[in-house]
Amino acid sequence: MAEPRRGTGARPYPREVTTFDPRAPLDPAPDPWAEMPQPLTRSGPPWHMTDMIAAEPFVAERIVERLADPQGPAGRLAGAVGQAASSGAPIVITGCGTSEHAALAAVEILRDAIRAGGLPAGPTSVVASQAFELALDPPNGGLVIGVSHEGATAATIDAMDAAGDAGAHVGLITGSDHSPAGDTADEELIVETVEMDHGWCHTIGYVAPIVATAAIGAQLSGSPLDAVAVRELLADGARDEAGAEAIAAILAGCRTILTIGSGSDRPAARELALKIEEAAWLPTTMRDLETFLHGHLPATDASTGLVLILADRVGRPERVERARDALAAAKVVGVRAAAILGRGVADQLSDDLTPAGRLVVDDSGELPDPVAALLATATPLQQLTERIARARGTNPDLIRRDDPTYLAAARAAETAEPAG
Repeated sequence: MAEPRRGTGARPYPREVTTFDPRAPLDPAPDPWAEMPQPLTRSGPPWHMTDMIAAEPFVAERIVERLADPQGPAGRLAGAVGQAASSGAPIVITGCGTSEHAALAAVEILRDAIRAGGLPAGPTSVVASQAFELALDPPNGGLVIGVSHEGATAATIDAMDAAGDAGAHVGLITGSDHSPAGDTADEELIVETVEMDHGWCHTIGYVAPIVATAAIGAQLSGSPLDAVAVRELLADGARDEAGAEAIAAILAGCRTILTIGSGSDRPAARELALKIEEAAWLPTTMRDLETFLHGHLPATDASTGLVLILADRVGRPERVERARDALAAAKVVGVRAAAILGRGVADQLSDDLTPAGRLVVDDSGELPDPVAALLATATPLQQLTERIARARGTNPDLIRRDDPTYLAAARAAETAEPAG
């Protein structure tokens, strides 16, 4: 199946509203399914992205509540994960773009849940694979779970098809179970998050599959997921608007930005890099915390921005120590460093190491370690992105496809013919 072209959907969803209520459920995909057309253009903030960040705590709470039934979709997919883990079969999670980052987050969550449930859980018990690569080399059997918010990403569908042909069971985490990806998965292994993003710079598309995976993990571990704790953690992460604006004002003037993280913070660092490029059109690259110090520093200078993400509670003393080394090196070079830090980390890193500022997020003891880290950093990274876009005067909702050149580039990527 070819990658669907943005803006050709048959239905005008989501509809524009005069006053956005973040507590109200977002529209589902239409039935019969249609891809999301170009978001309605706004002349300035609040952007659709602004609205989605405000809505996420309530969307997440509803997802947890919908998926709490052990006999429901999350329970069935949890059973498939548990069966694969018990037999030593491969468990591979796949996606593209933001969904790939959600897949990386899902790996962290499911590994932890498998261990908590007393099942075999080695470092390769659950792995992520980029969809294009997985389509070329699918596992022989096991379980493959696709992540696709809109459910129409061609590479992800190809990977799911290839996995099924190779004998794997195929699950799916998606916004719509009647999407094209839903036709590819095993019907009983589809987990639907229902509420759809309003913009192309996906925010709900990142948080929703992470929350759905947390619900699956809760079924695996036997520990209920607290919907209120999930809602409050996401809401708390977006409260420091002034702090996000201050950091954004500095980073917006950079030539390039680096994002760094380790452990369960790596998916967030990758997602922040993608979001800044999509929304603010500023070149941004993710580096693993340790990797940053192995040859990449010579390319940085005072025109470089840096955002450290450190909220993972596992191995925290070692991660803090190495982060201190990285920030100290960046300070000598003059890098404009900022950070998104767990509350237990902030006091261990002196303010002078983050001259561009910091956002401090809660350490939620009510949630499993990777779930707490991933959800605590989700809304801050999105809000920081949205504020960088404001500072640079860009519209984050359309990922620059309102510019004829970039719209033509997107269409060329979808329709290019082979040579000869």
